[in-house]
Amino acid sequence: MQPQFVQWGAGNIGRSFIGQVFARSGYKVTFIDIDTKLIEALNREGQYVVEAISRQGIEKLPITGVSAIHGSNQELLNAAIVATDLMGVSVGKNVWPAIAKQLGEAILARYSQKPHHPLDIILAENIHQAATFVKTLLLPHLPPHFPFDAYVGLIETSIGKMVPIQTNANPLVLRAEPYNELIVDKEGFLNPIPTITDLHPVSPIAAYGDRKLFIHNLGHATAAYLGYKAHPDKPLIAEVLEDSVVSTQVRATMLQSMQILLQTYPTVLDQKSLEDHIDDLLERFKNRALGDTVFRVGRDLARKLHYDDRLMGIIIQAQNMGLPWSSIGRAYLAALSFTAKDGSGEPWPADRQFLESLQGLKRREIIYKASGWKDSNLSPQLFQTIADAFENIN
Repeated sequence: MQPQFVQWGAGNIGRSFIGQVFARSGYKVTFIDIDTKLIEALNREGQYVVEAISRQGIEKLPITGVSAIHGSNQELLNAAIVATDLMGVSVGKNVWPAIAKQLGEAILARYSQKPHHPLDIILAENIHQAATFVKTLLLPHLPPHFPFDAYVGLIETSIGKMVPIQTNANPLVLRAEPYNELIVDKEGFLNPIPTITDLHPVSPIAAYGDRKLFIHNLGHATAAYLGYKAHPDKPLIAEVLEDSVVSTQVRATMLQSMQILLQTYPTVLDQKSLEDHIDDLLERFKNRALGDTVFRVGRDLARKLHYDDRLMGIIIQAQNMGLPWSSIGRAYLAALSFTAKDGSGEPWPADRQFLESLQGLKRREIIYKASGWKDSNLSPQLFQTIADAFENIN
């Protein structure tokens, strides 16, 4: 019998990555989403195409045997989740509270029919401590003594696939990079881990989550901020990285972050593998055919400059460990003058407001406000030390 996979969230990651991986591994994939036109198209055609874009050209990957359910149809989504062998969710942190009640009902429906068949859920989200976050949302919608830990496996992931803004009007065609490595927490599964080519179980997942945030995300953002500073007229990430000076600076920043991770996870991560990972990422960032923009990669400054995100988060770790972070700090300062515009010549509205709120402040005041330090549990003394160091960065 063909194995079943339910993917809640049929967006870019849901279709170009998660749905693709399982469909091409022999699973019948059922999507849950609220995009009526997309659902109708998936059900009408029963397939879609992922265009894997690389320097070598375009490889068209037909993803067949798929179907879709509207997220408002509780009866159908219950039936799908009762029947599934494995499940994935990729809706984004802000949407999770909106689906928690429905997912909780579906879990109860499955438990009533299959009490001895736990449900494993791949959390295809870049959310820090995603399992704890999701469990906290689901528990209020389950009975007080529901055996959650024995019945629901919450599997954290590290999502490294790059999917640019889609420009094709056809919802059944998506463009993405060829990379398909799905890193999952092997400790999160309650059922046997399926043997799938692109599925890579690891432990501890925290090391790979930090690798994603503090090397991949940090490097990508650094390319946007330093690239924009050097070439404000060039719209593509690949274009700014053609400047060897920018590329060298970005690599140096990623290597500086690497040293912090090596001390944080000395028995899990090793220098050779991380250096290879950095060089592979830089080659992927330089994929001009992907059309990824400086604007897309750098926007959302309030999130990306926050004390627990890709730049300040690793600066704090470095400071606490007594390790250098000047290159990372330089990228942080560059972000404070990031005013890239989209294809229509418009800035990201929230970024414009964010930068306007910092005008007229001194550097340490800017960093304090931009990082959201006042909302953290971090010490004022630590901030003063970091702010003093920023004064010496040009």
